[in-house]
Amino acid sequence: DGGIMKFRRVPAVLLASLVIVSAAASASGGSDLVEANGNGFVNWTRGILQAGGMGTPPENGHDSPQAPARAVEAAHADAVNNLRVLAQGVRNDAATTVVDLAGENEPIRTKIQEMVSNAGLVKREYLSDGTVTVVVQMSLYGGFSQLVLPQEIRHVESVLPLSTSGSGASNAAAGASPPEPAGDIFSGLVVDTRGIDFRPALDLKIMDENGHEVYGSAFVSREYAVQTGICGFVRDLAAARRDPRVGTRPLTVRGLSSPAARGADIVISNADAAKLRSASTHLEFLKQCRVMIVVNQ
Repeated sequence: DGGIMKFRRVPAVLLASLVIVSAAASASGGSDLVEANGNGFVNWTRGILQAGGMGTPPENGHDSPQAPARAVEAAHADAVNNLRVLAQGVRNDAATTVVDLAGENEPIRTKIQEMVSNAGLVKREYLSDGTVTVVVQMSLYGGFSQLVLPQEIRHVESVLPLSTSGSGASNAAAGASPPEPAGDIFSGLVVDTRGIDFRPALDLKIMDENGHEVYGSAFVSREYAVQTGICGFVRDLAAARRDPRVGTRPLTVRGLSSPAARGADIVISNADAAKLRSASTHLEFLKQCRVMIVVNQ
């Protein structure tokens, strides 16, 4: 399934509302990577979570003046709860989800609940029978990423050479385009994982065939990872190559496999890893998280 799950057990009226919102979010040409789960979805391309909820007026007060407000309140509470479940299920890395990370950590759980409770309203719809549907949204980036990304990710003052032991620099973010590169200097990295069982995650690793890390949290500067994610995700190779995140001359490589149980890490060839390492004096783009991953639909 390429990591794209389907809606399950969603009331038809709520599903219609979510589909409309999802379609609007994907209006950029259909290259968005959207993973649906339960009553909501993760748009990995845009870095957002959206979830829907439904509320009905009280049975004994259907015609009361307070009925619409109570239905709205119930719908919003339902949407917030669905968003909380959705956020907890987000893959953090190849081995864990956000709920695994929170575990017994009460402060993290409390902060996630605060973020979910403050999610923005995307859509509210009133139906003829008094039912109200609501869609709420929150970002994967900013405070959420700051909370769940490994604390080992630090601000990187300077770029260090890549080594086969996995020590070194960082990645590239999706802000302004980098300076025009010259010669064989690369402005970003595009990894094509179509054909392998890769699933997106907040904290992933790219390794060579010998298991040596060539990109991951050890290579990035925290402010970029928090603001835009360790990498971007799309379903289309052409869209990845022209994305401003990777600049004007990205290195494009193929993913050979995704060995972890959850499929959130990527193995590339030793030859491609060598190309990346050969640019070790120009790895500012890795520090800035200028990496795009192309994922199966």
